Amino acid sequence: MNKVLFTFLITVLASSLFAQKEYTVRGFIYNSDNGEAASYAKVLLKPVIGQSSDNIKGSTTDLDGFFQFNAVKAGDFIVEVRSIEYMNIIDTIEVGQKEVLTLRYELVKSDEVKEIEEVSILGEDQSKRNKIDMSVNKLDQESLERLPSFGAENDILAAFSVTPGVVSTGDQGGQLYVRGGTPIQNKILLDGMTIYNPFHSIGFFSVFETELIKSADIYTGGFASNYGGRISSIMDITYRDGDLKKHGGLVSVSPFMGKAVLEGPVFKNKNAPGSGGSYIFSAKHSLLNYTSKDLYPYANDGDGLPFTFTDIYGKFTIKSPEGSKFSAFGFSNNDAVNYTNVADLNWQSYGGGINFTLVPTSNPVIIKGHLNASNYEIFFQEKAGQAPRTSKINGFDLGFDFIYFLKNQSEITYGINIGGFSTNFKTFNEVNREIKIENFNTELSGYFNYRLVTGRWVVNPGIRLQAYPSVSTVVPEPRLGLKFNATENFRLKMSGGYYSQNFTSSSSDRDVVTLFYGFLSAPTNVQSNFTQANGKETQPENGIQTAWHGIFGFEYDISRPFTVNVEGYYKYFPKLSNINNNKLYDDIQENANIADVYKKDFLIESGVSYGIDVLLEYKKNRLFLWGVYSYGKSDRWDGFNTYAPVFDRRHNVNLVATYSFLKDKSLEISARWNFGSGLPFTPTSGYYQGENFGDGVTTDYTTSNPADLSVLLGDLNSARLPTYHRFDITIKKKFEFKNKNVLELKGGVTNIYNRDNIFYVNRVTNDKIYQLPFLPSIGLSFDF
Repeated sequence: MNKVLFTFLITVLASSLFAQKEYTVRGFIYNSDNGEAASYAKVLLKPVIGQSSDNIKGSTTDLDGFFQFNAVKAGDFIVEVRSIEYMNIIDTIEVGQKEVLTLRYELVKSDEVKEIEEVSILGEDQSKRNKIDMSVNKLDQESLERLPSFGAENDILAAFSVTPGVVSTGDQGGQLYVRGGTPIQNKILLDGMTIYNPFHSIGFFSVFETELIKSADIYTGGFASNYGGRISSIMDITYRDGDLKKHGGLVSVSPFMGKAVLEGPVFKNKNAPGSGGSYIFSAKHSLLNYTSKDLYPYANDGDGLPFTFTDIYGKFTIKSPEGSKFSAFGFSNNDAVNYTNVADLNWQSYGGGINFTLVPTSNPVIIKGHLNASNYEIFFQEKAGQAPRTSKINGFDLGFDFIYFLKNQSEITYGINIGGFSTNFKTFNEVNREIKIENFNTELSGYFNYRLVTGRWVVNPGIRLQAYPSVSTVVPEPRLGLKFNATENFRLKMSGGYYSQNFTSSSSDRDVVTLFYGFLSAPTNVQSNFTQANGKETQPENGIQTAWHGIFGFEYDISRPFTVNVEGYYKYFPKLSNINNNKLYDDIQENANIADVYKKDFLIESGVSYGIDVLLEYKKNRLFLWGVYSYGKSDRWDGFNTYAPVFDRRHNVNLVATYSFLKDKSLEISARWNFGSGLPFTPTSGYYQGENFGDGVTTDYTTSNPADLSVLLGDLNSARLPTYHRFDITIKKKFEFKNKNVLELKGGVTNIYNRDNIFYVNRVTNDKIYQLPFLPSIGLSFDF
């Protein structure tokens, strides 16, 4: 036995001594014109000797221009970098001198633009095979520019609204519903910071500056464990950094808004490409309150378009020669709208934070972190005497993420997050009972995510733990994603998991259209028993909202420029919390015998949503086509009845086309047509004069003449609004000067055939607000 053990130890030791050591090769790619990280560049690593396809490694740079190859054996290699509009880079390196070899390259503009099929598609194919990308649309600034602009201004909202599975309540209010989820269930991130209200009241524009967007990833469901805190969707937006080489910017003006962007270096490091310090600043302000009465006298009964907003953003960034980065940023957003004789709405938001990326020189792990804080306040009041609704939220967030790269594009990510927020909320339900909540909450979370690429399979298991100390609850959230590369052109995929969130909205499902969306934490003042639709009773302890996602689909590359993506989804919401429209009594000791459903501020509900999304995409040379069809059905159970929520749109169609004319592609025409079947609403059956019994039991109700008018409602969401459809077109012409300054002239028409799409109805006065009418616009921008 001792001899056998001795022989085994000698064998293991010899194997260790004579085994060939493996190394890590990584690097950063930057653009030579501004020092910005070059995202999605294709990087190949080839052995100098024996260059068979089996020995060639391929990778695509991430948003930071970063790439990494693990398990590389010692020897001489050729590094090749390819990217659209830039000259290829070819370099020879020696692997074996350092455990981790870090490279840096600058891409130089090419005189001749390479066709998309030659370069870009290679990177896309690599990503399609190695990443699951279920229910996600990835957009960059070029993609955003292809979409029709509203009021001669491009905005990320246009991209979100044409995403499969997304339903919009219209041109005003900016509310988006994703595959059966409400706006409160959508998480919007800007460089890791939660943005509580990303859309202005005029639904064309968001708080984000298109000129600053580096990427926007829109997840409509089934997202991995690195995202949490919401049960419906994630919109992850990343801003670019300022120019490291020169000072410059952009100014733009249209009847809708004026804006400016300034950027440039703070200090330079000529010895290391892509390093140094930079700043970037943007500001935009609406002009409709000045221009609309003269330009659009037919809008809003001649009162013009009553929208006002201002957005300000600034960021300072430092990049080290080793690839580490530190950024500090701040923002302020303000919005106000006054619908004459109907409603007033205004909100403001401000905050800031820091982000950092650490790239250890001798370790293949990448460390990312963020710390931020923000404040959001909203005020809404209807003109017809209803008390105002207000909501405030202050929050902070601290998080760390660790990325470890493995062989064959596999990777492990894990992280922790600590957050907290306070809410101050006041509203009134349909019977004018006040609901007021103030509290402070903390959230703790940790996640582990493993992506394994093996053969034709991509397997992505993960787990997230969400702790809610304020309600003494810990929620484990398992996640799983799978992809099978059946052929080079056909891929099957699925994903799913469990999700939770500690946020609840105040919106009423009895509103024809919701203008006010307040924020509060998951309530604890809910009924002690909830009867499910199948008759089973549960005892909810709090209003933490939860959901199960199940998504299955396929991708098929009909040809290199023409792809189709089909996904079917099913979302089950075991527990939802909604404002209690049945509340008649205060929740006090004197009313102890009253049923909870008539005295609690919020009720527990459940629901299901299911449907299918089809996306057709064609992009080649000058032509870009995007076609989306979505079928969806959503049901809610409130313990009494099954009803359709206000966003239950059966059919939704989005068709987008863009074509570039002239030899230099400087003339571009974009068009979009959107169709949506009617949304549900609760009809008004009648009105009656409510008696307040001011003289108590002696009140003579036969002779009194109360001034208050009460509304008699019909069955909940039993009627449907008319169908919505609209056609928009945009034309852009660029003029480039010798000093590389660019002047762009934009013109467009929104709602070309002037469709009257209903937006809002005041139940008491019956005053109506329609969606935006026929709106021509022209704009001018100068990039210097």
